[in-house]
Parts: sequence; structure tokens; C-alpha cells
Amino acid sequence: MKILGLILAWERGKDLVNLTKVRASSALPVFGKYRVIDFALTNMVNAGISKIGIITQYNPRSLMDHLGSGKEWDLDRKTGGLFILQPYFSLENRSMGYAGTADSVFQNMTLFKRGNEDHVLIGSGDHVFRIDYNELFRNHLETGADMTIMTTVVEESDLAEGDWTVDTTSSGRVTGWKEYCPDKTVADSGKSTRTIPLGVYFINKYLLKELLYANVPEGKNDLIRDIFIPCSSSISVHEHRFKGYWRDLQTGINLYYKTNMEALQDEVRAELFYKHGTVYTKLKDLPPPKIANTAQIKNSIIADGSIISGKVENSLLFRNTRVFAGAVVKNSVVLESTVIEEGAVVENAVLDKNAIVRSGRTLQGKPSKPASIEKHGVV
Repeated sequence: MKILGLILAWERGKDLVNLTKVRASSALPVFGKYRVIDFALTNMVNAGISKIGIITQYNPRSLMDHLGSGKEWDLDRKTGGLFILQPYFSLENRSMGYAGTADSVFQNMTLFKRGNEDHVLIGSGDHVFRIDYNELFRNHLETGADMTIMTTVVEESDLAEGDWTVDTTSSGRVTGWKEYCPDKTVADSGKSTRTIPLGVYFINKYLLKELLYANVPEGKNDLIRDIFIPCSSSISVHEHRFKGYWRDLQTGINLYYKTNMEALQDEVRAELFYKHGTVYTKLKDLPPPKIANTAQIKNSIIADGSIISGKVENSLLFRNTRVFAGAVVKNSVVLESTVIEEGAVVENAVLDKNAIVRSGRTLQGKPSKPASIEKHGVV
């Protein structure tokens, strides 16, 4: 089966505050030395997909620097490979931007025309999860579906107004799409669950081309609202139920903080980094972390290149961080090349790259609302 992979990585993300001033949400650093998009890329490459397009738009420099030629994902090849797909100006398209998810795919239709793939796998660059896509492919063929979407079941209390939900039969056929509207009575019970789509769509390439050509030129630019829902009665759509760990980091800084902190749990690390093999990322030539005699470290992840002389507890320290003697870092996410000086205290916080917390200063947030510093920020 020949498959074209497409990763939607063009949005900034909701409520990510300072973290997406200088980068797209798919380029967010996570878990010490990775970027969010590494998970989408790794899942596709492990499924044997060797031609992948990254659809990008908002502040793409950081993302493009990370992806490079695609060497780390074995995508620097003559046939297939990695394609960075940015919006462009033309006589037909004067907006210099994508109007929606369907429009972002439609504007890059040249990638469809130049390949001999039979199917397209569309995913999001903002999602953290691991999966063997070959199971989804088998499910798609066995059901004879025109399109297979990945779904999961969540508590109704985890949904926000406007989130998409789907109705399915016992055989897995999708019978309807709905935008979630909170029912306070049901939500307060805490027992109701809903099935939601996870932004992964597997569809015949020629069918997708027909749907896009029939709708996008008419100003219908959203994949779900304008493409999939109107045709759901005329094509067969089935679900592939996902039961593992999944997070959408586009949601906001609170979830970004929570997701990083969850990596300190053994079961989460096992699923993300061991159960499904290696997560590929851009490598850097840095030495192992150096832990001084004065350091105290408890339940933390310390990335390479870091020098720790102070106290670190329940935290993630990314590459090249410095924690000086007498400094305290607790329940925090500290991104690359950040410096915590002598006597400083950082608790329940997210510090972007190259930030500095000066000697004796305190930066303290709450687990439900972490404090944050932007890139190159100083406290």
C-alpha cells in the first residue's frame, strides 16, 4: 500500500501565551529534548510512510530548523522524502495564508499530482501520542471504508464547547458529527462519555481530491464542517478506536505544563518512549548532564548538556540548563539554555528558552495555573 503522509502544522495554538510568540505550536519543545511534531513524524515513518508533507504557515523558522532535510527520520531520500509546504502568492491565491484545514491541503495539491500513492494519511503536528498505524490500515481494508478516522472516548467534563464529537454504531461506522454543547445536568454527574475524533484521517487519495475540488473553490475551507460532514451520508466512514495516551498541546499552556509533568510517571514514559520504539528527533552534540556535589535531585528528567548544582524536584530540565548552588526548582518545566541563579526559587512554572531567573528572585505559580517566562525573558 502506497501512502502519502500529511501533517497539519500551520497553526499557532490556543492560549499558549508566550510559548508561541516565536514558534508554531507543533514546534513546541517537550520532554527534555523533543518537539511535538516528532511524535506525528515518528508514527508515520514507523508505519513505512516515506513521503511526508509538513503543511506550515505560522512562524515556521523554528520548525524548519528542527526538521532540516529530514535526516533524523530517514526522509532525506531521492524518492519521496520530506516536503515543507508553505502558503505562497499566486494569481489564483492572493491571501498568502490558509483559510482552513481543507484549504491548507487544497493549496498543496501538487504533491498529490506528482506521486503514485493510493491513500492519504492526514494527522496533526500538535498531538502527542504513539500508535502503530498498520493496525489502522488493516482496519480500513477489512471494513471496506472510504475513510477511517481515529477516535477515542473521553469524559464529557473534559470537553469544551465547540469540540467535535461523533456518533458510531457497534460495528464502528460513523453515523454523525456534532459540535459539543455542554449539558450542565449531564456534565455535573461526571459519568457521561463522548466519542471524539483525534484529527487523524485515512482516505483514498482520489476521493479526497474530488471532495476538495468540489468544495474548496466554493469557499468551503474546513475539513470536518465543509468536507466530511456533508458527504458522510454518501461515503462509508469508520472509526479506529485509540485507547492509549493522547494529548493535544494546541489547547493551552496548562495542558502543555501538565503533559510535560506526566512524563515523570513511569507508565506514561513507557508508552511514549519504549512500548512503540524510539521517538526520532534532531540530535545535538552535547555532553551528559553534570551533577555537582551540592546538587539534590528527586524525580526529575535532566537533559544532556545541563549543569546542576542546586535543588531540583519533580521537574523537567531541557538541554543546556544551569541551576546554580542554592537555587531551587520544583514542579517546573525549564526549557533549553535557561539559567537559574544562586538562591533563586522556581516553582510551578514554565520557562522558555534562554530565560534567566536572577539571584534571590522567586517565580511561583500554581499547578492549575503555572507561571511563565517568554524566550530570553529575565526575572
